[in-house]
Amino acid sequence: MFKVLKKTRLLSLVLATALTAFPAISQDQAQVGAALKRGPSGLPLPRFVSLKSGRVNMRVGPGTQYAVMWLYLKPGLPVEIIQEYDNWRRVRDADGTEGWINQALLSGQRTAVVAPWFKGKENAAVPLVAKPEEGAREVAKVEPGLVGEVAMCNGSWCRINFAGHEGWMDQGAIWGVYPGEAIKE
Repeated sequence: MFKVLKKTRLLSLVLATALTAFPAISQDQAQVGAALKRGPSGLPLPRFVSLKSGRVNMRVGPGTQYAVMWLYLKPGLPVEIIQEYDNWRRVRDADGTEGWINQALLSGQRTAVVAPWFKGKENAAVPLVAKPEEGAREVAKVEPGLVGEVAMCNGSWCRINFAGHEGWMDQGAIWGVYPGEAIKE
């Protein structure tokens, strides 16, 4: 038997601390790091992708003979690929849960989840602003846990679309993009 969840549990304090403790890296450092570690697919490890389907099994091992540990029901959810084996990818979600997903169920479309470490806390909404700068006009307040499509990142700010509401968000307030990572349109 396996659990059917939408992955709504909060991050542990340890993971939240670890995510905020990583020092910011420059775009050059990120490119050098990605170039040094590549998986059998030739793509960088680790890297962020998103779930392609509305029903994705995360298994305890790389194959259909392994038990299902999670069933994801939210397409577009970001996950981090940390290992590759044949057509299987070992992934980590925003809660820190790790397991194996078939590559056919993953998409290169970049998405991000807003401050999952604050999900369920009062007054934890994150501002979406009109320009990538401090003090810019606020377009919306986005609740932690909401998933948006990443259009681009400049290393400090990301332009994200949340169901038609587009704006810029501080890169440190989202999970699905590395600190200092630049993503071109």
